[in-house]
Amino acid sequence: MKTQRPRTELSTHAVLNQPPLPGDFNLFADPALASAMGSGLTRLELSGGPTDGFLQHTEHLDNFGKLVGSANMRELGRLADENKPALKAFDARGRRIDEVEYHPAYHQLMKAGIDNGVSSIAWTAKSSGHIAHAALAYMMGWADTGVTCPMTMTYAVTPVLQAEDWTHETWLAGVTAAKYDGICKPAQQKSGLTMGMAMTEKQGGSDLRANTTKAKVGSGGEAELSGHKWFCSAPMSDAFLTLAYEETKDGNGLSCFLVPKWRPDGTRNAVEIQRLKDKMGDRSNASSEIEYRGAWAKRVGPAGRGIATIINMAHHTRFDCVTGSASGMRKAVALAAQFARHRTVFQKKLIDQPLMQNTLADLALESEAALALSFAVAAGFDVPKDSHASRLSRILTPVAKYWVCKRQPSVVAEALECLGGVGFVEESGLPRLFRTSPLNSVWEGSGNVIALDIMRALQTPKTADAFAEEMARIGSDIPELRTLVDWLKNASGADARLFAERAALIFAADALPAGPLRQAWISLRIINPAHIWGANAGIIDAPYILARLDGWHQA
Repeated sequence: MKTQRPRTELSTHAVLNQPPLPGDFNLFADPALASAMGSGLTRLELSGGPTDGFLQHTEHLDNFGKLVGSANMRELGRLADENKPALKAFDARGRRIDEVEYHPAYHQLMKAGIDNGVSSIAWTAKSSGHIAHAALAYMMGWADTGVTCPMTMTYAVTPVLQAEDWTHETWLAGVTAAKYDGICKPAQQKSGLTMGMAMTEKQGGSDLRANTTKAKVGSGGEAELSGHKWFCSAPMSDAFLTLAYEETKDGNGLSCFLVPKWRPDGTRNAVEIQRLKDKMGDRSNASSEIEYRGAWAKRVGPAGRGIATIINMAHHTRFDCVTGSASGMRKAVALAAQFARHRTVFQKKLIDQPLMQNTLADLALESEAALALSFAVAAGFDVPKDSHASRLSRILTPVAKYWVCKRQPSVVAEALECLGGVGFVEESGLPRLFRTSPLNSVWEGSGNVIALDIMRALQTPKTADAFAEEMARIGSDIPELRTLVDWLKNASGADARLFAERAALIFAADALPAGPLRQAWISLRIINPAHIWGANAGIIDAPYILARLDGWHQA
């Protein structure tokens, strides 16, 4: 909430020793982001991918960093979060419309992100598109995390649409148009489109083969769907990818279908929103339960190969989960450091107190590692197909998703504590960050699902070979990691969660730049691991790490 010249001399006391409200941040000027992007670009170049085109993005990224790092955009995020979406299932005369009404701040945030290419630049840029996307998505999360959900799904659906010729004219063109059009009307009448997904059902959850939704398929893959979906995020999207069983020559097969909000004849589709979820976080974005009542749809991908079709989208959404959690961590640590920099405790600035220095430096290190990992993942999406880095992406992406998303809640909780009681109050912004923090660990596969997927990926010879090759390289480049690398190379029967954790520690060390950051990571996470944040006196260069949190404010 903005204030103009608030009174500090009150009748009973003067308001003293209170830090100023966080001002405007130039997010693109953060050294952590620069290091992470540089590391990602180096990986891309070594893998034979073009990097020259990235320079054309820098002015745009700098402007976007100032836009979404501003106090004004954070205020829009607060308004969108506090004024939750409302279901309008019927109009005033009882006719079914199945629409969701949002606060104007939501639409302003959606326009800022989509019009600036958060969901499209990966597919429209001449080179380094996914690295540019990672930077935009990371910075967008500082304004609000709820709106990044529909942006992520719109980004992630694109490779699925690219594989289907019939989608190109309307759907592919719409999701890559970089235009936000929030009006509910047929796709052909809109300047830009968003897309979502509706996969899980009450009885199955992550076990998608337990789904019961049925598809009655006619000519050309057109179908009528009947069934329910337990989770459908962003129900005002223009279309959804969904799974349903259809009869195939081999029996019932689970296929993937595109379900639009409007039928081809211009009438509303029979996709009924039953209710909106009452979520603990990401409240600006509506999540819903829906039912298909003979809804028009068209198959995407081969019949009976729905999971194989949708996994391409899921692979991309997992990437955005990593970036989103890295964003939440860095924002939490930056807000804590800004507070500590201005608060005096026991005759010193709070940030100069040794224990606070250790704590903030530990949190900042974790945020840097998360950011570096997210850009290592991004590079794997920009490299030539079937290259070493492309094959490695199949395991690096879920490893990063497993680790980074699980670390976010703990980082945000400790950052909140750095503010004391003020951090527990909504006005600080930390409670909203904390409520959101578990989401990415649940979305697109919770911890056990992801850990098992990592082990499954290693059963594919090309992925296993790429992983072994990468471990050999890292063990050679960073001698301190050889013992852990050797364990991973011979851990085919290991506990899946332990394997995921140790792989993430190694990948993060490799992604961080050589020097104080990498050494601090190896010291604190591998050689002398501690279970509580800040238990690192004399082990790391805390002033160096904290200095990277300063100096990138606009005001």
